[in-house]
Amino acid sequence: MRKVAFYTLGCKLNFSETSTISRMFEEKGYKKVEFTDTPDIFIINTCSVTENADKKCRKIVREARKISPDAYITIIGCYAQLKPKEISEIPGVDAVLGAAEKFRLLELLDGFVRTEETKVLASEIEGATTFNNAFSINDRTRTFLKIQDGCDYSCTFCTIPLARGNSRSDTITNIIQSAEEIAATGVKEIVLTGVNTGDFGIRNGKREDKFIDLIRELDNVQGIDRIRISSIEPNLLHDEVIEFVAQSKRFVPHFHIPLQSGSDKILKMMRRRYLSDLYVSRVEKIRSVMPHCCIGVDVIVGFPGETDEDFLETYRFLNELDISYLHVFTYSERANTPAPDLAEPVPMKVRHERSRMLRTLSEKKRRKFYEENLNKTEIVLFEEDIENGMMHGFTNNYIRVAAKYDPVLINELKKVKLISINTSGYVEVEDAEQVVLTH
Repeated sequence: MRKVAFYTLGCKLNFSETSTISRMFEEKGYKKVEFTDTPDIFIINTCSVTENADKKCRKIVREARKISPDAYITIIGCYAQLKPKEISEIPGVDAVLGAAEKFRLLELLDGFVRTEETKVLASEIEGATTFNNAFSINDRTRTFLKIQDGCDYSCTFCTIPLARGNSRSDTITNIIQSAEEIAATGVKEIVLTGVNTGDFGIRNGKREDKFIDLIRELDNVQGIDRIRISSIEPNLLHDEVIEFVAQSKRFVPHFHIPLQSGSDKILKMMRRRYLSDLYVSRVEKIRSVMPHCCIGVDVIVGFPGETDEDFLETYRFLNELDISYLHVFTYSERANTPAPDLAEPVPMKVRHERSRMLRTLSEKKRRKFYEENLNKTEIVLFEEDIENGMMHGFTNNYIRVAAKYDPVLINELKKVKLISINTSGYVEVEDAEQVVLTH
């Protein structure tokens, strides 16, 4: 039985796809092992959003070669689609597969026999028109379920449309079937993932369903206690979605909504499909029906042409907005995107300083959100995340809690009282009764 190991860089979508590909190997009689367990085959799933993608990819390949000098090393993922020739020249790489090929690697690389020439199987992105169902399983307490792939937007900083192709989706029937399969494994929480999740419903270039149609159907799946929406564009987060989540049986009060900038000037340069006033209205709508909802925000600093005044406009906008945390990204130039040619680059030192300021703001926002929830009773899903005798988990509204380790609680829902914030920034809890949820 040949051994195969996987390494994933990047987003939840990549994790869902790696997990699905690993199951394809196991179905063919391969044994999935840890990266350090001298595998015969390595599959490295790459990301193009990650800074220094090339450096990270090279480092992982070097480590793989040290562990198994004769192993077959295959690179897949967004970076593989964008720069297949560059990756093929990394010493030790045996094959590079693009977006249209990665789910066919068992067929295309039959036998995984090393040759002198690196195999490059990466067609033009226009060839990536098939939706490949994917979900993660056995990797963690929650499961990432892919519902959508690709993107029809043209944000000036982003390579994802070049790496994943046009927007396309699975059918509602197939997604419900996947959710039922996941429920049968005992998983308690599903996270819906995609490149542009709220754009769900496009097949063969035509809109056949809407996101709201999908979540209404998912809300009726038996055996799943929680469904979380990973990320949704503000222009696609319609009132009907917010109102549905507010009264849903399974969808939790947590939205992650990309903003990218609080300056309308920069949003226009980024070619985002909204301005700051729409974003404010989305936050206000959420707060009006779910005051306790967790709201996360993506923001990019150091975009070309972002002046000190533009950045301070973003800072003030976020400071005044009733949100819970930030994911801060330092802008980095990407080949074949318009952004670098739009204006003068912001010095790297300035970019890093702006990132530091927003990360500090994020810590303050998160702490304030946690403090507002102290002394409340919440339901926590505990995870196999143990540190210094403490285990961790998340409430419905995404507060990370810490409790004394109890192996019985792993992957279990428990009602707890939120007591205090510890030095690590987690909320410590007081035991309440075990919860048995029925729907």
